[in-house]
Amino acid sequence: MSDPLQKMALRIRNECDELARLVERAREAMARAGESSDDLYVDSVALNLHGFYAGLERLFELIGSTVDGNIPRGENWHQTLLEQMATEIPSVRPALISENTRQMLDEYRGFRHVVRNVYAFRLDPAKVRGLVERIPAVFSRVHAELLAFADFMAQQAREDRKDP
Repeated sequence: MSDPLQKMALRIRNECDELARLVERAREAMARAGESSDDLYVDSVALNLHGFYAGLERLFELIGSTVDGNIPRGENWHQTLLEQMATEIPSVRPALISENTRQMLDEYRGFRHVVRNVYAFRLDPAKVRGLVERIPAVFSRVHAELLAFADFMAQQAREDRKDP
């Protein structure tokens, strides 16, 4: 069991690097949108914000299936999965993210849904700008919590190796 836990810890750390790139790309594209008044940059921002949450959700699904043994199904599974990650599962794992982080990420979850279901030229640039302005603080929190969880996984793997 320890090898999968070590792999998960490594995957989380690697994904954090990718998420950081998406955050920076979203911020850079928003800056260019402001400089040029070209709303095509807003499309780029939206795509990177979508990628940010989609990357997190892939990690949440991996943790749900591998660690929790359960991924929600049904109409609201995206929201339920986010809630699952903010919940401790006794004797299995601590909460992956705090309730405060869950609330912040829920806005990005909702925006990901909008990006997938609305024409890009219909996106509200002010809404997009607000998400970009908040993303450094959101990413800082989720990054710290993901790394703490990766440390937990690595520790569990070490403990599993010690058990005969």
